[in-house]
Amino acid sequence: MHIFDTIDALREHLNQQKKQGKRIGFVPTMGNLHKGHLSLIKQAKAQSDVVVSSIFVNPTQFSKGEDIERYPRTLEQDQTLLIEQGCDVLFIPEVQSMYPKGELTRVSVKDISAKYCGASREGHFDGVTTIVCKLFNIVQPDVAVFGSKDFQQLAIIRHMAKDLMMNIDIQAAPTFRADSGLALSSRNGYLSEEELDIAPAIYKTLTWAKEAILNNQSQAKIEKDAKAKLTEAGLKPDYFHICNADTLQAATKDDTHIVILVAAYLGSARLIDNLNFEKQ
Repeated sequence: MHIFDTIDALREHLNQQKKQGKRIGFVPTMGNLHKGHLSLIKQAKAQSDVVVSSIFVNPTQFSKGEDIERYPRTLEQDQTLLIEQGCDVLFIPEVQSMYPKGELTRVSVKDISAKYCGASREGHFDGVTTIVCKLFNIVQPDVAVFGSKDFQQLAIIRHMAKDLMMNIDIQAAPTFRADSGLALSSRNGYLSEEELDIAPAIYKTLTWAKEAILNNQSQAKIEKDAKAKLTEAGLKPDYFHICNADTLQAATKDDTHIVILVAAYLGSARLIDNLNFEKQ
């Protein structure tokens, strides 16, 4: 695996690959990799000739009160996992390289970035779209793979790429779950053993809500009862919304592509998950 920490060196290497007609796949990450990240690498590898991953803990997507220094950094372990998965190129830039004059320019996707996680984490998605846009401009991939667990983030990145006429195939990989149903996340590392026993209640509540939706129960009642279930399990709900999976607006009775979005606090961690499906 080739490792680069400067933009110019990475570009030079990738330009040589492109001159040979090779298709570039890209998986951006903040490190602390788990099986979910590795599934993205696997999907990118199936769709391209050269797989590039990046590890960059992006300061602009941390909201006020969130401790960026606390975010786990496991670079040596991450490199080993990427090599084992067959990643071809790793980009590990410094903050100064990505924001050489500070943050003078922001890329923002209006409306969709302001709700759900955006309402709880002010400025978070502007930080995400800004850094992803920068990374897209550096790597210039043919295909980029993101996890479906961050469903709102995925939708925002797709909007950004479309609105800015980026010729990139944005692909979603299925959410990777533990046997308990808990969606794998770097933030799971903040959970105690007791909290790890509680956290699967999120997925259980999602599957319950899906069945209730398919049985045409009241949407408002489902959302209210779901929050009560999460609270009873020991979580503190942030939101639980049933949405149109394409627009992320509140679902109507005529919508057939549905996504249930949830966020909840457990101890010091804020956990997110979702379930999307077709309703006949």
